[in-house]
Amino acid sequence: MTIARDQNTSTDALAIVEKYEAFVTYLYPILQRSPRQHGILRDIVLGALFDPIGGLYHAAKSRQVSRLYVVDAQFATLRSYLRFLARESIKIITPKQHRVALALLAESGRMLGAWQKKLGHSDSGARTSNSPARRMGQTGK
Repeated sequence: MTIARDQNTSTDALAIVEKYEAFVTYLYPILQRSPRQHGILRDIVLGALFDPIGGLYHAAKSRQVSRLYVVDAQFATLRSYLRFLARESIKIITPKQHRVALALLAESGRMLGAWQKKLGHSDSGARTSNSPARRMGQTGK
């Protein structure tokens, strides 16, 4: 049996999703075992954990760099949550788990940054020298 591949999905997105899934696979069981008293925090972080996957597929389908910036912001939010989870007063994750999770997320982040540059350069190549860039709000004559 062969798996049909969606030709509209970027291979960049599939590679990032694969790396990001390693991050999710690592962090998910840790969060599930968090103390009951941190249930609300756990639910918020778990929700945020799965948001970037949809964003990556949306970016791959649309090929819009702005959608990649949204995923980048989601990664930043996750880094913030990880710092909070590792605080001495919270201790949902250990310092070692924090380092490992950050390293896994950083790998996806590097790939995302490279994809942003790639899409950014391809967008700027579409502009010709006869049509100069205009500032936001400026109109042509």
